[in-house]
Amino acid sequence: MVDIREVPESDIDRALELAYLVFHDRPEKEVRDRHHSLLASCDRIGAYDGAALVGFMAAHDFRLSVPGADLPCPGLTFVSVAPTHRRRGVLTALMAEMLRRTAAAESPIAALWASEAAIYGRFGYGSATTGATIEIDSTRPLALRIAPDRRPLRLVDPQEALAVIGPFHEAARAGRAGRPTRSAQRWCEEWLAEQDEEDEELSPPRIIVLGEADEPIAGYVLYRTKPEDGAAAVRVPGLVRVDELEADTPAVAAALWECVASLDLTGKVCAWGRPVDDPLLHFAADRDQVRVTAQFPALWVRLVDVGAALTARSWAAPVELVLEVHDVRLPANAGRFRLKAGPDGATYDHADSAADLSLDVRELAACYLGGTRAGELVAAGLVRERTPGAAAALDAALRTPVLPHTGDEF
Repeated sequence: MVDIREVPESDIDRALELAYLVFHDRPEKEVRDRHHSLLASCDRIGAYDGAALVGFMAAHDFRLSVPGADLPCPGLTFVSVAPTHRRRGVLTALMAEMLRRTAAAESPIAALWASEAAIYGRFGYGSATTGATIEIDSTRPLALRIAPDRRPLRLVDPQEALAVIGPFHEAARAGRAGRPTRSAQRWCEEWLAEQDEEDEELSPPRIIVLGEADEPIAGYVLYRTKPEDGAAAVRVPGLVRVDELEADTPAVAAALWECVASLDLTGKVCAWGRPVDDPLLHFAADRDQVRVTAQFPALWVRLVDVGAALTARSWAAPVELVLEVHDVRLPANAGRFRLKAGPDGATYDHADSAADLSLDVRELAACYLGGTRAGELVAAGLVRERTPGAAAALDAALRTPVLPHTGDEF
C-alpha cells in the first residue's frame, strides 16, 4: 500500500525527477528551475512507498471562464506514476484525494490537459474543448475578404508586455468559455519566457499590439520566429509560430494575421491551439493558403459538484429535463435530477420521475461548456435518450455564441 500525502516543498526536486522519468524528458537547468518555481505555487499530492516518491500530482489554483460565470477550477498538472508502480492503483488513489480536496474547497469543476486521452475518462473527465492547428502559406500576401483595421501596429518589449496585454487577455476570457486565469508568474515563465521550452531554435517572444498609443489596445499577437534553414537539401522557409492572437473585432484580427504573414524572410505561419471556429477561417479569401492541419481534444473538464456547476452557468434557452447521471467516483452526483434552466437561471433537484436522458458524468462534462452536442453523443451510443427531443433541447440550452476554447496547455 502507498501513502497519499502532501508533498513538501523540499520534495519538489524529487517530484520533478519522477515526472522527467515518466515523460522521458531531461530539460536544461533554466527550464527545470521554471518547473520548480511553478510547482512551488501549486497544491501538491504524492504517493509514497516507504521513503520513495512513486506518484505525484499537482494542481494550479485557477479560475475558469464558463458561460456567464467564472468558477474556481484546479488545473491538474505533472501527473506521474513511477514505471515500477503502474497498474497498482496509485493514480486512482491520487485522483481520489485530489477530487476530495476539490470538493472540500467547494470548487464545482476541475480541469486538465491529457497527455494520453485514454486515461482520464474513467475518472469522470470529459473532453470539453477542441484545438486546431492553422498554417498559412506566407510566401505570398495573405488574401483577405475583409478590410483590416488600419490603426497603428507597434512592437512591445517583452519586459513591458504583461502590463499592456495582460488586462486585454483577462477581459477577453469572459467572451469565450474554457479559459483559465493566468498569474503573472505563468505569463512570465511560460508565455513570455526568453527561451521556448520545446524548441530552443525559436526566437524570444515578440509582441505586436494594435491601437493608437494613447488609447487602450484593440488586440495583440504574441509570436516567435525561426530562421530559414539553408543547409537542408530542401530549403525550409523561415517560420512564424503564433502562440496567441487576441482581437476585439474581425478587422483587428485581420490586421494582426496580415502582419505576421508579411514578416520578411519567412514563408510559413503556424498557429497551434486555435479555436476551431476561428474567424480567420472565414475571412481568409483562399482556403488553400490558410489550412487546418490538425484538430485535437484540448481542455478536459470534471464536474465535481454537478448541481453547483450547472446552476452557476448561464443558459441560452429554456429547458426542463430529468437527467439520470452516473458517477462511480463521486456518488453524490449520481441519481436522477430535474434540471430546470433558462435565461433567468437554473435549479437542479432530486427527481423521482423517469429520466429523459441517461448519461455518465464524463459526457455531461464534455457538454458543459457548450463545445460538445448531446445529440452527437446520443448518435455515438454514449448517451441514452429516453424522451425524443431531449438531447436537442439540452443542446439548445447549452449553446454559446462561440465555441469554448483555450490555448493554455498546463
